Amino acid sequence: MKSIARALFLSLALPAPALAQDLPPLLFPVDCTLGETCFLQQFVDRDPGPGARAFDCGPQSYDGHTGTDIRTTDMEAMAAGITVIAAADGVVRGLRDGVADGGTPSAPEGQGCGNGVVLTHPGGWETQYCHLMEGSIAVTQGQTVTAGTPLGLIGYSGFTEFPHLEFILRRDGVVIDPFDPGEANACATGTAPLWAGPVPNPGGGILTAGFAEGVPEFDAIRAGAAESGALPTRGAALVLWAYVHGGREGDRLALSITDATGAEIHAQEVALDRTQAQLFRATGRRTPESGWPPGLYRGEVRLMRDGAEIDRADTAVIVTP
Repeated sequence: MKSIARALFLSLALPAPALAQDLPPLLFPVDCTLGETCFLQQFVDRDPGPGARAFDCGPQSYDGHTGTDIRTTDMEAMAAGITVIAAADGVVRGLRDGVADGGTPSAPEGQGCGNGVVLTHPGGWETQYCHLMEGSIAVTQGQTVTAGTPLGLIGYSGFTEFPHLEFILRRDGVVIDPFDPGEANACATGTAPLWAGPVPNPGGGILTAGFAEGVPEFDAIRAGAAESGALPTRGAALVLWAYVHGGREGDRLALSITDATGAEIHAQEVALDRTQAQLFRATGRRTPESGWPPGLYRGEVRLMRDGAEIDRADTAVIVTP
């Protein structure tokens, strides 16, 4: 496989407003259901200084970020395979494969994009697809592709802390924000997005939720290995946990557990004290001396912002003798 030129992976400053008459509306670059099997995590940084802000003036970005991050729930979901597709007709300018899916700790020097593909499009446009799964690249150098052509799978290669696709759009070598191609260093300019259809951003949400016998390790949650389908009646505890992306300072996470009769046996509301790209919270009760009555126990998690619910997740576990 030929490597993408290193220069293509360097961060680029945002330009002045660009006209997009020669760029067809972009397909969403992942074959997934937004809000269920994939999630919008971070966006192009619209702040010209050392801070960061997204196209909607919110905090879903970081200083110098040049792409749109579309993530999976966890490593288990990544392993199942989520297809990355070409956002528009184009030609494969470059590609790279062979970078291990180990995230930032194992990323080779100078290969922050990990496994990736770069497509060129008429009018000086270019799209780049980063952090693909090792061995999944499905196109070849110089190949002509149409919008929707599979390019590879979401992976965990290069400089990344979670499995995702980083989608980067450029014109004449400078970054364009597909959500708002207006004035480069401003947010909420009102310029129409470049997507072919609506791509709503709820501003965060619940990735997964589940039950465990104790508070799980964050690594287990990120791996998709924390949820228990069944728990013993005399286990140590009954714990409900939730994995959240895009949590903001002041958000409230409400968690509740009901037993097999539908009676609420535990509830807690947790205030988030800082803005984080990803986090988890857990709550529950120690097992009573008599044990938990067998049956199906249900958990409900709600993410609240400014008094409104922005996401909800339901989960269940069987308690067995």
